[in-house]
Amino acid sequence: METSKILIGYAIYLPIAIGLTIYVSKTLFKNSLIYMKDIFNGRDEIAKATNKLFETGFYLLNLGFALMILELYLYQNSYQELIERLSYKIGGFAIYLGIMLFVNLYFFFRGKRKAKENHKEARIVING
Repeated sequence: METSKILIGYAIYLPIAIGLTIYVSKTLFKNSLIYMKDIFNGRDEIAKATNKLFETGFYLLNLGFALMILELYLYQNSYQELIERLSYKIGGFAIYLGIMLFVNLYFFFRGKRKAKENHKEARIVING
């Protein structure tokens, strides 16, 4: 009976972890394209390509982590324990995704700031 409850846990955890990852990724990278275009001075092709590479890395990192922490043990073999362990695991993964979201935002803002500094330096050199 324990094995079937663990399989139920996996069947619940995996779609939620994958769904959360997809939702966060789509939201982040749809909106980050604006930052990429600014960073690359409106050069759409390189902005889109870089954004897509960041998105691919985001998926690999987060889905890899979700699969890495998949392991689920039940000691009391009850549905209450299954729900409690799933909530802890899914909650922890959601916190991790939130941290990854803010790390990516930090890099986007940092890139935007660097692009702005480089643009100012280029104007100074040109106007010289």
